[in-house]
Amino acid sequence: QVQLVESGGGSVQAGGSLRLSCAASGRTKSSYALGWFRQAPGKEREFVAAFTWNNSNTRYADSVKGRFTISRDNAKNTVYLDMNSVKLEDTAVYYCALSRSGSYHFIARADEYDYWGQGTQVIVSS
Repeated sequence: QVQLVESGGGSVQAGGSLRLSCAASGRTKSSYALGWFRQAPGKEREFVAAFTWNNSNTRYADSVKGRFTISRDNAKNTVYLDMNSVKLEDTAVYYCALSRSGSYHFIARADEYDYWGQGTQVIVSS
């Protein structure tokens, strides 16, 4: 089993920065990828960023490329999402998710992920 706990959400002004954390515990060593997704009110869950566990290949949604960075601290078994130059449209509940096995080709698909955290709210204000 795997447990994922997000933290770091909150309110931030447009143009500001925020760091989200995802603490992973349990059987994470054999995992394929870890990703961040988000869901805004009235919208479907969408891909934000992900990396592959073994070789740290990354992928970003076009909407966040150049502004968000996904990284990890192996010692803490924690994955981060650094959000810079945030925009109003970044307002959403952010979820981290872990994939046991998959393909880099499909790393942006939510159905590739087996475990999900409970989410952390990010509100961007003007």
